[in-house]
Amino acid sequence: MKTILLFANILLAILCLQPGNSFSQVTDKDGNVYKTVTIGSQEWTSENLTVEHYRNGDAIPQVQDNVKWAKLTTGAWCYYENNSANGKMYGKLYNWYAVNDKRGLAPEGWHIPTDLEWAVTVEKIGGEKKSGEKLKNTSGWLENKLATNSSGFSALPGGIRDADGSFYDAGKFACFWTSSEATEISAVYRFLIYNYTDVALFDGVKERGLSVRLVKD
Repeated sequence: MKTILLFANILLAILCLQPGNSFSQVTDKDGNVYKTVTIGSQEWTSENLTVEHYRNGDAIPQVQDNVKWAKLTTGAWCYYENNSANGKMYGKLYNWYAVNDKRGLAPEGWHIPTDLEWAVTVEKIGGEKKSGEKLKNTSGWLENKLATNSSGFSALPGGIRDADGSFYDAGKFACFWTSSEATEISAVYRFLIYNYTDVALFDGVKERGLSVRLVKD
């Protein structure tokens, strides 16, 4: 019995040293509940956003048509390949106009992370070349061998809806908008891929549809 208790205490101590050991939850405007994880000094949602209303209650339009999507200059969302079944795993894809809308995509007390906030977390768990392995969920990827999810972030490869409305690479790419604007027509996002451990930094046109995570104020 003493041996079992000693082992349990050692295991608990190890878990308490992990960067993503503290878990909680947050509820969005639609009543969707997301698990959260604390990494260093930041608390993140550990599931992709799936809300359909801004913080003030206004609806965010779902846009399926490719031509309409391509012409958008206001916020919108879609499911990958316009298939609601994909939303059960990957959440929704949002254009950057929804991310930047003053009505608030995140619930009270939360916000879309800046790229600097992303950089803090990435550095905390090993830097841009290695932290992808620690961020990626251990299932849901085309290959799961470069995924430990030791951070508890549980990144999932929701794919991309491009500016022309086309979809690609669910299962391969996890792309997360930041609130950081790059140019008048583009914004910054973070990119993880199934067969690399990098967390890359890119900018893409604001019409693109990407996944969204939240960080606590």
